Amino acid sequence: MDFLFKQVATDNPLGFAIVMGIALLCGIIISVVYRLGTDRPSKYMMITAIIMPAVVQTVIMLVNGSVGAGVAVAGAFSLVRFRSVPGSSRDICILFLAMASGIGSGMGYIWYSLIFTIAISLIVLIAEKIIPSEHNRNSRLLRILVTEDMDYNGLFDDIFNEYTSKFSLQFVKSVRMGTMFDLQYVVNMKDVTKEKEMLDKIRCRNGNLTVSCGLVPVNRDEL
Repeated sequence: MDFLFKQVATDNPLGFAIVMGIALLCGIIISVVYRLGTDRPSKYMMITAIIMPAVVQTVIMLVNGSVGAGVAVAGAFSLVRFRSVPGSSRDICILFLAMASGIGSGMGYIWYSLIFTIAISLIVLIAEKIIPSEHNRNSRLLRILVTEDMDYNGLFDDIFNEYTSKFSLQFVKSVRMGTMFDLQYVVNMKDVTKEKEMLDKIRCRNGNLTVSCGLVPVNRDEL
């Protein structure tokens, strides 16, 4: 087991190729974990997760032993935060995992880096399975337009009880100069194939006014 604790020399072409290969392997593992954990993955986020460990590994190798170069690179990396839109907490976690893997590979500890990446990836996958989510694949954002003279409290509860396992009124907004109310619900469908049937009954109840149903927007816990 001593080979797990040895550094790989990166000052020769073979060592560089080995370290680069491990970094890319770690990136692929992290990208797969990101893909498995979301229904709407970002193509470029997956590409970033693949190449970031290799990029960080190369930077660490180039600045190894040079304090001035290390400070310059740290400053360059810090500017990325101010040139980027806020990301979700999950995306930031994936990026930090990729960076940590790249740093470990760049220092020559390829087995540490690989074992660390696999272990954290398994923890992420297990946590996403056992920790309940607020919404699931059957969750829908339902918007219903009603006239101002309608008492919307409990107006559609019997329909929701029939077709959904859970529903909640998120907020109410007055529209069209106060003549209408826009009701926004989040519902969990019992059977998504009966979505049209539910919408038809709602249209009969609200006077055939606008009813829309779509996926619940991704909740972005921004960091």
